[in-house]
Amino acid sequence: MTILAEIPYGAYWSTPFARWQGSLAHLHSVEFAAHVARAELARRHIDPAVFDHGVLGLSVPQRHAFYGLPWLAGLIGAPQLGGPTLMQACATGVRTLLAATQELCSGLAQCALVVTCDRTSNGPHLYYPDPRAPGGTGKSENWVMDNFGCDPLGGHSMLVTAENVASTHGIGTAAQHEVVLHREAQYAQALADDSAFLRRFMTLPFEVPAPGWRKTLSTLAGDEGVSRSTAEGLAALKPVQEGGSVTFGAQTHPADGNAAIVVATPERARELSRNPKIAIRLHGFGQARVALARMPEATVPAAKAALAQAGREIGDMAAIKTHNPFAVNDLYFAKTMGVDWRGMNNYGCSLVWGHPQAPMGTRAVIELIEELALRGGGFGLFTGCAAGDTAMAVVLEVTDA
Repeated sequence: MTILAEIPYGAYWSTPFARWQGSLAHLHSVEFAAHVARAELARRHIDPAVFDHGVLGLSVPQRHAFYGLPWLAGLIGAPQLGGPTLMQACATGVRTLLAATQELCSGLAQCALVVTCDRTSNGPHLYYPDPRAPGGTGKSENWVMDNFGCDPLGGHSMLVTAENVASTHGIGTAAQHEVVLHREAQYAQALADDSAFLRRFMTLPFEVPAPGWRKTLSTLAGDEGVSRSTAEGLAALKPVQEGGSVTFGAQTHPADGNAAIVVATPERARELSRNPKIAIRLHGFGQARVALARMPEATVPAAKAALAQAGREIGDMAAIKTHNPFAVNDLYFAKTMGVDWRGMNNYGCSLVWGHPQAPMGTRAVIELIEELALRGGGFGLFTGCAAGDTAMAVVLEVTDA
């Protein structure tokens, strides 16, 4: 299938991700994303007037988020811009990319801005009135904490989904810890030569704005709060769940941040590209849902669907990135798809740099593009699971224009 939408090379960015309650915890996620987008578009000499469609993705509500994409567009100086605000938990990054691609393929737009942002820190506490309840008292919800801990369909936590998959497929603690140590070593490659890989899409040092956006409160040299594990330290950890296999060391951490990608027609993509000789072509998307409480398994059918639409096999992929909230995810995916888990997730992944939900997939796609560019081109796959035992995936290609 031919998808007539491309990503201009270099027309994307990500902030550093900061562990929750860290340096980005005080920033409204939509306003922060707009603040970053203004600066990054100017840095790339892209006029916001070029966009005729936009998509905003977030999964943790913020004050005034009801106004969504139109509000963000106004803040970046693109008052002409309309479009949806989408939420699909950790699959939001691919979902928003697909939404922009569909708009272009339908002929309704030529150039779209996809922005994803979340702040898991200081998540909202919501109150739902119920005038029919005794005394008129309603119900309340801590958006972040309560939804991490309970799928309303089964009453189980996300951790349980990982334990279910680990138990069924014989994935033990030692194997999970081996993945963690290898993923951290891969991330260290991104930090080499003064974070040369991260600087391909991330402005460093990153200036953290103070409230009011006019002053700089602090600076970040890169991602904040990343663990540096040792084999001995991991071995000393006990499983979080009694009788389970998943330790705190074998899962990711909540985080804050934002990321964005420009999607355009091939002609417009050349105009906006940092290197018009490089083309980034989108070839296939996939989504899937698996049985209740088996979330890590969803990455496989989603990947297969994206590969099928692209007309490719897993062996054609020069690079593979995954969303891995648990190390279990990568071991299951690699075993089922017949690939070496050690060759996946070069330069980093959400297991290491954190889990701000909506922008997580966007950053992973950006890193996939840059890894392929360093390889001299080729096909790449990103697949990642999400709440509700779902997943989304995308196949793209970096090649000569």
